Amino acid sequence: MTAVRGCNIPDDLYYLVDKHVWARREGDLVTVGLSDVAQNLAKTVVSVTLKAAGKRVAKGRSVATVESSKWVGPVPSPVAGEVVEVNSALVAAPTTLNRDPYGEGWIARLRPDDWDADSGDLVTGEAGIAAYRGFLEAEGITCGSD
Repeated sequence: MTAVRGCNIPDDLYYLVDKHVWARREGDLVTVGLSDVAQNLAKTVVSVTLKAAGKRVAKGRSVATVESSKWVGPVPSPVAGEVVEVNSALVAAPTTLNRDPYGEGWIARLRPDDWDADSGDLVTGEAGIAAYRGFLEAEGITCGSD
């Protein structure tokens, strides 16, 4: 895990940087979540509404809605596909997104329609870290302070 301006940015994930969404490819599924940057900007998450398993989602369309003390908004899917599993534990314990955004705070698992095509505009590895660094610096965003 790399720290960029106080934000934890794992280099093994794929990012949609400007939306603060991450994707992790696991076999034929893709796990989706919000980044540490998102949870720091949102502050305390108070509710999570999830798309139902079995539903289809288009790339860029909402796979969930997150509400915090500072923000309410969609979690855009970085890939098109079928929602095969949602993290229903977030409904009862939404602050899990704050505590562990890359682990227990995952939002949904999808079976992507075309990972190769959809992942083309996602960034990962050193390129992902560099893209996030540039975005955070340009926006003046830091994590861990109010």
